[in-house]
Amino acid sequence: MSIEPVIRHARHDDLAVIVDLDGSAREIVASQRGGRNWLIEHAPAKFLHPDDVIDHSWVGTVDEHVVGFLRCTFEEIDTYGLVCSVERVFVHENARELGFGDALLQHAIEHATNLGCVAIEGNALPGDRQTKNLYERAGIVARKIIVSRPLNQ
Repeated sequence: MSIEPVIRHARHDDLAVIVDLDGSAREIVASQRGGRNWLIEHAPAKFLHPDDVIDHSWVGTVDEHVVGFLRCTFEEIDTYGLVCSVERVFVHENARELGFGDALLQHAIEHATNLGCVAIEGNALPGDRQTKNLYERAGIVARKIIVSRPLNQ
């Protein structure tokens, strides 16, 4: 039996599930190298304005049950153009390896292309091979690596 990922724009009635999935994603990120800084730099979905979450998110569903989401933002860079940044992509552990991450990312690429974006970017923490593989399957490759060292601690 094969499950075909269904991707659609998020709706307000999806907000509670998106917030729960985001919380699960943040728990995983907290345990990863670089995760603490990422969490500081990215507010939890529950603290964002609901319209902001909905306007910038897509969900993957099975029988209308949300099993994953992708949230992206758009930034106009004067010397480059409009860039789509994937802020979060997360699929519930019971729905992984079924193509939801790939389908969500493909949808974001198509949306960004239709908006005239010049690039799509995402981030993956050091050692997060699943996310790196997801991006690489979509042709999104590293263009910079940010290194950091805490000071005065």
